[in-house]
Amino acid sequence: MNGMSNVKRMEASKLGGIRERSTGFLRNVWAELKKVHWPNRKEIITYTGVVLVAVAFVSILIWLVDSALSLLLEQLLNAVGK
Repeated sequence: MNGMSNVKRMEASKLGGIRERSTGFLRNVWAELKKVHWPNRKEIITYTGVVLVAVAFVSILIWLVDSALSLLLEQLLNAVGK
């Protein structure tokens, strides 16, 4: 019987350790979240605009390169086919 109670004590100890570690982890997460600089509305609008302009620029750049390569490949295939 003593062996069985030791196993139960060890399991209870593991659960208590997990609970303490989890609680400590969540407290540390909360403390770190308090340190974060959260942007205000004006900053969010500015950052969103920057991202949208950057995405539009890169999209146009990729479209131009794709079109140029397609045209070049088409010309090359027409020249080889003749």
